[in-house]
Amino acid sequence: MLLGSLRGSLIVRSKLPDTVPAVPHPSTESSPDPFAWPAGLEGVPSAFAATRDGIDVMLRDRGLRRTSPEQTAESLLRGAHASAVLEGSVSSLEEVRTGAGDSIAQISVRVSTELLALVPVLGRSPLQAFARLHALTGGAAAGRPVSPEATARLQSLGRAMLRTSVPALVVAALAHAELVAASPFAEHNGIVSRAVERQVLVSRGVDPASLVVPEAGHLALRAAYESNLRGYREGGSGGLHAWLLYAAEALAKGAEASPLRDPAG
Repeated sequence: MLLGSLRGSLIVRSKLPDTVPAVPHPSTESSPDPFAWPAGLEGVPSAFAATRDGIDVMLRDRGLRRTSPEQTAESLLRGAHASAVLEGSVSSLEEVRTGAGDSIAQISVRVSTELLALVPVLGRSPLQAFARLHALTGGAAAGRPVSPEATARLQSLGRAMLRTSVPALVVAALAHAELVAASPFAEHNGIVSRAVERQVLVSRGVDPASLVVPEAGHLALRAAYESNLRGYREGGSGGLHAWLLYAAEALAKGAEASPLRDPAG
């Protein structure tokens, strides 16, 4: 069962601290925070604060200390399925659960199985984490950016993630959109970007046990997800602003999709 393989990945995760903080890059520690101005756009602070409050309430009220590896594995499985569908898979959740999913679903599950083990790498070297996540897809030129320009854009994103002090949910949203917009790899950039979003929630202490399902939030709002990513990719502060407001809503939806909301989960 694929749920079993996802649970197996938690053996590595269980050896990690609940929160793996990002380590500031020594050469950029005193530089301006490149994420600060987007985080301060009108309505963005309050939108993300409300989403974070909702996540915190869910985790507290549903008993975070009593959660199990099986619940984390279920969250990862649901996320793998949602991410695969957004990437073009036509497999159902039950097909993915039993290992009968199509090739895109298999790729997405493989990434989800390993992404928690790569959380410490994201905190030390985001560029390395991006490459290793893409290598897990087994896609063309696995783990290698398609051009020097793509490498430079990944490096810029990585430096920003290491130096920023803005709220974690904003970091997750910006990393997600930037990875999609940059399209640094030959294929499966969407799967990688959604994996990174989940990793940020874990690494920055929002959701240490990875029980929120952000991928399912995006799938529930698929038309808005795709539209706002296009707006971000086309550039301009309007597209960026709209993406951030959308992302706060999608992450709230991701909390609603958590196994903690489902008595059977």
